[in-house]
Amino acid sequence: MNKTSILVLIPHFNNLNGLHKSLSSISNQEPVDTLIVDDGSGKKQKPDQATLQEKYPNINKIICINNDKNRGIEYVLNDGLKFAQEQNYEYIARLDCGDLCHPERFKLQKEFLDTYPNHYLVGCWVSFVNLDEQEVFQFKPETKTDNIKKKMPIANQFSHPAVMFRTKAIETVGYYPLNRKAAEDYAYFYNFVDYFETANIPKILLDYEINPGGISLQSRKKQIQTRLTIIKEHFKHTPHYYYGYLRNLVIYFLPYKLVESLKRLRK
Repeated sequence: MNKTSILVLIPHFNNLNGLHKSLSSISNQEPVDTLIVDDGSGKKQKPDQATLQEKYPNINKIICINNDKNRGIEYVLNDGLKFAQEQNYEYIARLDCGDLCHPERFKLQKEFLDTYPNHYLVGCWVSFVNLDEQEVFQFKPETKTDNIKKKMPIANQFSHPAVMFRTKAIETVGYYPLNRKAAEDYAYFYNFVDYFETANIPKILLDYEINPGGISLQSRKKQIQTRLTIIKEHFKHTPHYYYGYLRNLVIYFLPYKLVESLKRLRK
């Protein structure tokens, strides 16, 4: 077992098939430890650490924390952040059940953060795929700090399961907020943008599974309401903020299928 500076944090709830899919995509190009924090899954859906470690030898080390009660993703993510701090990991990478990492993802993100010590968060471009792994659209956010700052009030410039960040940033930005339901990632990454330099690698390094039963679709209205609250919290009197607030307000009233169709046009 190699020593690694990277902890891959995966929240889990009743989705063993998706968990196995994601773990199988983690290559050994860059050694990583993987922490799975279960949010009170049913008995038959609980991940077993020994079984997973044996099944996925490409992963340096697999750790499972199994909770008895379902508390919500913000709580299990914060459990993961605290674990990373306690175990002195230099970097935390995110991954969600069902999403697939490209083989070089963690290697390239670590190389970026090693090369640019002033950057505290790095994401990448993402391919959004359906349950048959067919691409629906691509997410190509801004790649440089100044442009990310301008575009954050318009839309989140990071895909949550595609980021890697420095553990020591937690000392400044804290943990995931518990009062920003369905948009905790937007709120959290906005803090990174406010305090640090950030970036996205201009290469697709993750396939993001669009799951019709996922929290993003079920809580879409709540998610957009929370985004509007976050934009107001960070509001500056610039055209990007006025446009971003108005844009999210319009999206709130549009059917999801129409929004998805518009995204496909950018493919």
